[in-house]
Amino acid sequence: MSELSSNWKRLQSKIKAADSTSQKRKQPADADTTNSIKVPPPPPRKRQKKQDQSSTSKPAATQPKKKMGTTTSSQLVPPTPNTVTPPDLFTSPDVPGGGPASVPITSETLSEAYNLGLSPSTFLRPPPSSSSAAPNAGLDSTITPGKYLAIDCEMVGIGPGGHESVLARISLVDFHGRQLYDSFVRPRERVTDWRTSVSGVSARDMGRAREFDEVQGVVAELLRGRILVGHDVKHDLEALQLSHPASMIRDTAKFSGFRRYGHGPKPALRVLARELLGIEIQQGQHSSVEDARVAMLLFRRHKPAFDMEHANRFPDSGGKVKSQQSKKKKRKN
Repeated sequence: MSELSSNWKRLQSKIKAADSTSQKRKQPADADTTNSIKVPPPPPRKRQKKQDQSSTSKPAATQPKKKMGTTTSSQLVPPTPNTVTPPDLFTSPDVPGGGPASVPITSETLSEAYNLGLSPSTFLRPPPSSSSAAPNAGLDSTITPGKYLAIDCEMVGIGPGGHESVLARISLVDFHGRQLYDSFVRPRERVTDWRTSVSGVSARDMGRAREFDEVQGVVAELLRGRILVGHDVKHDLEALQLSHPASMIRDTAKFSGFRRYGHGPKPALRVLARELLGIEIQQGQHSSVEDARVAMLLFRRHKPAFDMEHANRFPDSGGKVKSQQSKKKKRKN
């Protein structure tokens, strides 16, 4: 019995010792749990990164924020205005001091260079009526003749029955249809048929008409070195008793593109005006100013085709002239 009691005591002492050690181990865990409740959890990792970025980007806070999907560039400096004066088209750089050119650039030259004369709106607009013309006004000194001039003449009859035609009125217009010259012409012969219903010329117009020689001289000077446009120009030149190089004539009566509008070899000017320009002319008395304007409009509307046909009929003869001159020199030698 004494042994059992002693053993029991030893067992109880061991149990107590084990309980005490287990309690000592549990106390730190309990303390940790209480501390975890009181202490807030650390901030998430993402927030920490944003805070770090904001702290590092404070010096560049004035820079604009970049948007997703867009590109940014540095601020552009506005360019300084160009103070250089563009060259004047109507002055010649060869003239000292930039004075006026000896050969000014006319509005006709600019229209031809930039194809302004080929605008459809220009051709669909009817030319000024005969009432806007100034009969017998002579030469308009305010207009500078350009490269192209259009002509038309009105005839009266002389001789038996008045079948032979002579000049009674002449009109010249420029590339834009402006009246450059207009004059009644006093025939040298006695007129037997004034043809007033067609020509619009009567005997009373001869009181202010100019002499044939005067008109002939003015027209010859105007046509020199220029391209002549008209309808059946041959008759006009015969009435003026003038000649003009065939290579410098653009005749709407002989242009191949207009042949289908004529019942014979030459289409009438009034038919071309109606079919191609949509206007009616020569309904009563003719106006040489109006007819010249229509001829110029027809030429301007089909100018590329006129130029191509002219190039085929009159190729560059520079080489032929040189060869003929060289042949003459060889013969002399």
